[in-house]
Amino acid sequence: MGFEKAHEITAQVNRVILGKEKEVEEVLLTFLADGHILLEDIPGVGKTTLALAFSRAMELNCKRVQFTPDVMPSDLTGFSVYRREEESFVYQEGSVFCNLLLADEINRTSPKTQSALLEVMEERKVSVEGVTREVPKPFLVIATQNPFGTAGTQLLPPAQVDRFMTTLTMGYPDFQHELEMAMTVGEDSRVETVQPVVTREELLQMQHEIHNVYINEEVGRYILELVTATRSHRYLERGASPRATIALVKLAKAAAWYKGREFVTPNDAAEQFPYIAAHRISLNASAKMDNVSKAMIMNEIVNTVRKPPMGEKSR
Repeated sequence: MGFEKAHEITAQVNRVILGKEKEVEEVLLTFLADGHILLEDIPGVGKTTLALAFSRAMELNCKRVQFTPDVMPSDLTGFSVYRREEESFVYQEGSVFCNLLLADEINRTSPKTQSALLEVMEERKVSVEGVTREVPKPFLVIATQNPFGTAGTQLLPPAQVDRFMTTLTMGYPDFQHELEMAMTVGEDSRVETVQPVVTREELLQMQHEIHNVYINEEVGRYILELVTATRSHRYLERGASPRATIALVKLAKAAAWYKGREFVTPNDAAEQFPYIAAHRISLNASAKMDNVSKAMIMNEIVNTVRKPPMGEKSR
């Protein structure tokens, strides 16, 4: 299947999410790499609309869970209820039995419920009362964390945040795009204008094609050097895990495929590095004293780690 279809998906979503072309592209690349996304953003910038638009463009079964302290693990994984007419317990599927799950404000629920979701994200399976059931394929999660109003919240610990392939921030739209949104407000939802581009089966085929994208040893070494540079940086208390290396390989392959290539270049890895590293690194006290940000550190690493001398057309 050609990469042109992937560009059609982003074109459809960009009709609804105005002025966020790069963010929309990164969401699609994460989906193509079979990964999950953590959106750390303020309310009202279109996170739910983003998920719904992608679900329509790819014909995915989408569900949304608003996480609150009373959401239980069984709400996600399912539970058995006794049916009198059948004189037996019958399993009722939970919210994770879908293709695209929007986990809204995941930091507002209990650690036990957070762990239940993260387990499904990793294993793509649910075990309830001794029975293991697989969730539908593909299974993709967009989780959100609100950085403001943190009273009563339970921030995800680093080991759990590591399960997300990428982190993104939508941010406010610029003035012109927000004006366009305001002028097109009508009775119908903008999401309803999104046209289906691919089916679930075609998305799975895209993911399969990306696995076969070629990456040579030089580029593999470059990817590892980017990740390991975070582990010895003077301003970082904690560097990126080996899971980050795997994530960067997958995301770089997706980026190369999206650009119409069958091989990965160093630029593919460098462009995707910030998206897989930001949530996996932790600033130390020196960074805070010197007013150094994660973005500054990641930019320094990309600029200082030597790229292999290979061109766009070479393997």
